[in-house]
Amino acid sequence: MIRQLAIGDIHGCFDALETLVAFVGLQSDDVLITLGDYVDRGPKTRQVIEWLLDWDASGKLIPLRGNHEVMMISALTSREARYRWTQYGAIPTLDSYATSEDEVIGLDELPESHLQFLSERLLPYHETNTHVFVHATLDPSVPVSNQKDLSLYWDRYSPNYPGHYCGKTIICGHTCQDSGWPATNGHAICIDTGACKNGWLTCLDANSGTIWQANESRQTRQFTLDEIPKATASG
Repeated sequence: MIRQLAIGDIHGCFDALETLVAFVGLQSDDVLITLGDYVDRGPKTRQVIEWLLDWDASGKLIPLRGNHEVMMISALTSREARYRWTQYGAIPTLDSYATSEDEVIGLDELPESHLQFLSERLLPYHETNTHVFVHATLDPSVPVSNQKDLSLYWDRYSPNYPGHYCGKTIICGHTCQDSGWPATNGHAICIDTGACKNGWLTCLDANSGTIWQANESRQTRQFTLDEIPKATASG
């Protein structure tokens, strides 16, 4: 069976990403779904985007949009949006493109290929026969194709989430699980486990329930959905 691999919020944590994909052992027929928030907070956004561009060239990447990409692209055309972005991790993102400690990089100086990827290539969600992958969450009563940006990029996973009426399992990020363990209530699985907050970057195989994690210190661990501690299973 082809693996459907979802990776949670990377947030510029390239060391964790590099370690994670090596640990998972990415194969040519894997489908990789990244759940957004590639930029901000962590120190190596540039390297993360370069890695995503390389993998995208293989045709096996399904990159979703996160709220941090929404803020970053909005900052290109709005002074108010640019100010807001600076409150949520813009400086580490821009610094990752500098060639020296003294260089100050502006948003409009970033490589065109990177800005194009972030503004044009990213998707709002990805749906299969059994799962819906999304950055934040879904309004449970609205068709997947009609979801508003508030739900897709900003709303929070909740242990009380009733599930989407389509009956498919939701795999999401955005809501950081400070415990370092993914959260699940049977209807949704949240795999943002705080890579940029000294936590873990998580990869979930949606088909088998296998989970791999790596952190910025290049530590790793592996377990299954059934092995998530019960105290943290609901978020």
